[in-house]
Amino acid sequence: MLDENLPTFCTKPSSDNPLSSTLFLSQYGNKLQAEYTLCRPDPQLPASRNCYGLAIFDSYNPEVLFAEVCVQPEWTQPTLSQAEIRAQNGVPVPPVPVVPDKFAIQLYNPEVQVIVRQIPGTWKDSAYWKFEMPQNSFRMPSASELDRHQSNPAASDVTPKVPFKWKRDGKLSKDISCYLTGETVPGKKSKEPDIPVAMYKDGKSLTIYQPNMHRVEIEDTKGLEVVFLLSAAVIKDIFLNPNREMFNIYAPNTTDSAREIRGSAIANRPTESIMSGALSIEAPSHSMYSPSGQPGITVDTQKQREIDAETARLKELVEKEARDRERAGREEQKRIKKMLEAEEKEQQRREAEVAKETERLRKQYGVTGAMESGPSRVNYATPAPLPPKPQQQQFYQPQKYPQFRNAQQPRPQPHRPLSTSSGTPASRRHASSSPWLQRPQNGSPYLQAPGSSPASSSGFFGLGGKKLEKKRSVFF
Repeated sequence: MLDENLPTFCTKPSSDNPLSSTLFLSQYGNKLQAEYTLCRPDPQLPASRNCYGLAIFDSYNPEVLFAEVCVQPEWTQPTLSQAEIRAQNGVPVPPVPVVPDKFAIQLYNPEVQVIVRQIPGTWKDSAYWKFEMPQNSFRMPSASELDRHQSNPAASDVTPKVPFKWKRDGKLSKDISCYLTGETVPGKKSKEPDIPVAMYKDGKSLTIYQPNMHRVEIEDTKGLEVVFLLSAAVIKDIFLNPNREMFNIYAPNTTDSAREIRGSAIANRPTESIMSGALSIEAPSHSMYSPSGQPGITVDTQKQREIDAETARLKELVEKEARDRERAGREEQKRIKKMLEAEEKEQQRREAEVAKETERLRKQYGVTGAMESGPSRVNYATPAPLPPKPQQQQFYQPQKYPQFRNAQQPRPQPHRPLSTSSGTPASRRHASSSPWLQRPQNGSPYLQAPGSSPASSSGFFGLGGKKLEKKRSVFF
């Protein structure tokens, strides 16, 4: 405790309900007194899924809701390496929740929405969270009916705002302090220093530095106190001590029909607050984190996310099938090309073997000429004419039977051998038969048939070359 005289709020979890905690106030050394109750939504309720919720109620009257916070995570697709993508088998990974850089605190009675934004740190400064509170939150008392119908001054853009910021005590420290941001003095380069107004230690106690609160020009000091308590708790849970269950991420395990039935039942349910025990107060239209519109938005967002994931998966599957078909086509073309090249090489090898064998045979048998110049051609030589068959020897002498000479068919005269009358019969017989065995004088390799050369005059009958006279028939 910084000082027992300063107002200090200590957080103690409730023994009856694990989802609620009690804030006790201690000041001037007095005993702790219950002042507020912090409640978290039931994770089993459909309205509390995929969101972080925290509300602050009155400790003695649980139906009085002072403020609440509802933070939805931002979804992003994780960047994976090639090995991780292959390990997923092409199935798209589900989106990962990311802590947003701002959240809204909804105050009630009067209704004011306070936006807390995170400013990232640099190499020399740590990150901090800034917000603004309106100076005027209540209407001025007036008897005019026109003034009563005017809008809330806290929601007006022309209402002056007082800036604050939560800042870490160190880069590695989880203790934060709230400062009243100093204003820039006109005509000077420097600005007023930041004034500390609250300290949050160990995530359990919040001390308000009361001596500096008189410099804070705000009408709604109770609202500022609630903003201090609620913003410090949210910053601790979301930014300083984040965990996997803080957003109560909902993974659907039921069928689509059950989801549709549950979504329709939630949509038809009357408007109710996220926190149990909250009053049914209609949220303003400008609220970004209105509890009444949260259930339907959560279900629709989750369903749309599932549809997008399924669409991406099917698209990836179709693209993979197209790539597989294209790769199979390329492999088939390569296989056919290799087969054609192998056939061409085999044909060339066979032609080379044929040419080699032809050359060997040419050298062995001495084939020249036409075989060397090109394809072998068979030259068929014209065969020599066969000698005519010798005619049968005549067994009759035409000189003896002249009456039958004219009736015979004309036929070539046989070759008669040359002989003399003084020869012996043996020599005459030899001479008459010798022409059949003698070769012709013209050098032909074949024997010459009788009648092929002119018959010579025979002296066998002693005619002496005289012309024979035709005998007359004895019958005529």
